[in-house]
Amino acid sequence: MAHVLVIEDDPSIRSSLVRSLGDRGHAVSSARAGLDGLQQALADDPDVVLLDLGLPDLDGHSLLTMLRAVRQTPVIVVTARDDDPSVVRALDAGADDYVVKPFGMDQLEARMRAVLRRTGSDAGEAVLEVGELTIDPASREVVLRGEQLELSRREFDLLHYLAQHAGEVVSKRDVLADVWNQPYGGGERTVDVHLSWLRRKLGESAAHPGYLHSVRGVGIRLAAPADASPDEG
Repeated sequence: MAHVLVIEDDPSIRSSLVRSLGDRGHAVSSARAGLDGLQQALADDPDVVLLDLGLPDLDGHSLLTMLRAVRQTPVIVVTARDDDPSVVRALDAGADDYVVKPFGMDQLEARMRAVLRRTGSDAGEAVLEVGELTIDPASREVVLRGEQLELSRREFDLLHYLAQHAGEVVSKRDVLADVWNQPYGGGERTVDVHLSWLRRKLGESAAHPGYLHSVRGVGIRLAAPADASPDEG
């Protein structure tokens, strides 16, 4: 069972989550405001944080940025609308997943298990090498030709996923399902934006690829420059 920190200003939702998660065997702590939640996250080091973006004292995105600066604790955003642009902002800022109110406890626990599997498996994984690109899951460090790259959490997750499937063409739907945990698609623009950021940091572009090769109408393939196929670009 997990230690869950609930940061939610609505007292009825907060108490319901604390009670329901506790009944299912989880250790639960809670906070009604952002700064209190940040202090608890730093002091207690929970396994996962449930974060409502609409907090009374601090914007949820700001809280997420502050937390990400010091911790890699998995964060699931709680939102009223799945088409809210603030959800995309939160995912881009490092949130691992989101749930839409009202949600069932079975759904919430499934999301929690998914993010804990993804974030908890890194420590035991081997270093991956693709050409002169090295990805270390334990330290979350990426080195290209001896130079360490500064990647955001989501950029690292995307590159790591592609490296796990090096040489394979991966569809954007698969990326959304396995990296963003969005199995039903609908966010391909987010994938495109992160691929663009990765290309820039790898010193390449879509027109002149090095490691990230687009396969028209199919998906994306990570491969060392010498391994690229003529139909990729």
